Amino acid sequence: MATHFILVAIAIMALASRLVSASDPSQLQDFCVAVKDSKSAVFVNGKFCNDPKLATANDFFYSGLLTPQNTSNPVGSTVTPVNVMQIPGLNTLGISLARIDFAPYGLNPPHTHPRGTEILVVLEGTLYVGFVTSNPDNRLFTKVLYPGDVFVFPEGLIHFQFNQGKTNARVLPLEHQNLCHYHC
Repeated sequence: MATHFILVAIAIMALASRLVSASDPSQLQDFCVAVKDSKSAVFVNGKFCNDPKLATANDFFYSGLLTPQNTSNPVGSTVTPVNVMQIPGLNTLGISLARIDFAPYGLNPPHTHPRGTEILVVLEGTLYVGFVTSNPDNRLFTKVLYPGDVFVFPEGLIHFQFNQGKTNARVLPLEHQNLCHYHC
């Protein structure tokens, strides 16, 4: 009887220990470099994956984020995305980056990222930023940001950035995504 009780106790502890997890599950692979050619490739997350043995450092590289962009357009801002279209190795990694250049009084109009949370770092200028919460409250959260300031826009919420200064502004938004963003 005592042996039976000990075996039942050990079985319960073994089952309980299998139910507890303090980490996310591992990815199926280290990376999935996106390719346009479907020959001998695997289709994952809307893109074909290159054979990992054929990946190179250039699949994980982009140059040009320091180049200022032309903001002579109706909204006075230009987004330079850095996503799977620029860095094929970003495919399935759940992250993207951009550079946004603002003319004086330029606007990144209200928009959402339905599958990603954005964190924005101000590099230059003064921005008025904000987001609106979901129903039923529809609260507006706003803040004036200066160089070095960081602001978070929660996933799926309408948000905006406006250069309220008389000089150019520049920011780097980083987005953690649930799979893809910026035309993936």
